[in-house]
Amino acid sequence: MTRQPSIPKAALWMAGWLMLMLIVAVAGRETLRELNVFQIMEIRSVIGFAMLYPLVHLNGGFRAMWTTRPVHHISRNLVHYAAQLGWFYALTLIPMAQVVSIEFTMPVWTAILATMFLGERMTRWKIAAIVLGIIGVVVIVRPATGAINPGQMIALAAALGFGISIVLMKSLTRTENTIAIIVWMLVIQSAAGFVPALWAWQWPSAYVWLWIVVLAFCGTFSHFCMARAMLYADATVVVPMDFLRVPLTAVAGWLIYKEQIDTLTALGAILILSGNLLNLRPASRGPVRPGA
Repeated sequence: MTRQPSIPKAALWMAGWLMLMLIVAVAGRETLRELNVFQIMEIRSVIGFAMLYPLVHLNGGFRAMWTTRPVHHISRNLVHYAAQLGWFYALTLIPMAQVVSIEFTMPVWTAILATMFLGERMTRWKIAAIVLGIIGVVVIVRPATGAINPGQMIALAAALGFGISIVLMKSLTRTENTIAIIVWMLVIQSAAGFVPALWAWQWPSAYVWLWIVVLAFCGTFSHFCMARAMLYADATVVVPMDFLRVPLTAVAGWLIYKEQIDTLTALGAILILSGNLLNLRPASRGPVRPGA
């Protein structure tokens, strides 16, 4: 079975990713006020698995989730789990603006790795999207200059981990069912975090339970959206669309936390949008081999 490339369809699935990740940012901020990051990630994975089960049932049940590439799934999810831990931990060490700025070096790593290991072409439009996106992010967050502290190094390592995870996901979409990719993610990350979460366990308040459920839903199905987007376009096309999360987060901060949007934020958003518009130029007409 083959699937024709479709930039509009990839962009539509990425719109779902962006919306859900905005909610994840707010939910994560609220839950971290009370709980340990290991516990948050463990509960999120378990609840997310329960939420995903109806889709598993509709797609042939657990028998259809069987894979011939367990090593790839394990590698991808252990890297992604470590990157998530690093991202959350960096939030406790350095300002959020610096974490976000460093995180958005991820498309650079993704583009390089996808070119090296997946055979994707690095066109001038993809390069322009990455360059404009990074400049736009820097303009918006205006990271502080000075000595690099451990939090910045951890955030950089997390960004590299996310880039590796995206490339491994793209590789998996060539042979694996999208639902199976998410099932394996939830199972492997639940197993990886079980003992640390049990060691740090404390019962969440009713308020935090609400946010955990929201976090579980959005965290699980955001990855579903990302995996679907990868079916229709190269990783070097899909990932730069994520730059839009920065100006969208700025808008969310203005609406929810009354944070002001200044001129530089608006300028950065324009640069990011310009890069994404360049990146949405028609790709090659060859078919993309997807998962089932």
